[in-house]
Amino acid sequence: LLAFVFYVWVVEIERRRWDILLAGAAFFLMDVFNELVNSAIFHASDRAPLWTVTGDTSYLILIGWCIEIVFLFLVTGIIFVKQLPPDPRMRIIGIPNRGFLVLAFSIFCVLVEIFLESTGYFHWDYWWWNVPFVPLIVIFGYATFFAIAAYVYDLGSNHRKQLRIVGGMAAIDAALAIGLGLGGWL
Repeated sequence: LLAFVFYVWVVEIERRRWDILLAGAAFFLMDVFNELVNSAIFHASDRAPLWTVTGDTSYLILIGWCIEIVFLFLVTGIIFVKQLPPDPRMRIIGIPNRGFLVLAFSIFCVLVEIFLESTGYFHWDYWWWNVPFVPLIVIFGYATFFAIAAYVYDLGSNHRKQLRIVGGMAAIDAALAIGLGLGGWL
């Protein structure tokens, strides 16, 4: 899996597609933020996180994040932006394509989570973050990831702005990880 991740990233580096790479990084850093918040919810509630990886994994990093998920999310943002239509104004069934595709990809990801939850490899504890209340998961669990990737990608050759956004996200994640880590919440 790691070789696959390297291959995807190296191909885009070789092509000098910094817009795609920075969009992929933004997608991944949004996931890092969500996973850190999920860990904080677990400790603050003294009950449960919003989601938990419960099945076998080769390496559990945080309560809802295993190495397989990390590898998946390191390429998902790249996959997403590579299929975006070149024209951000284009519509799909009358809906702006970015919004349509953010929603479509988010719904697909939540359907995968519903399947994983039903098989015992994933767990949702709270009634409001569970079936049938999946719109919250669609919006806050995934749409933010895809939306930030599309936004960063659509900045095109404005690499300075892309780097500021991605750098800001990385700084927020690092500060949150250090703070939660020092507090014993990771």
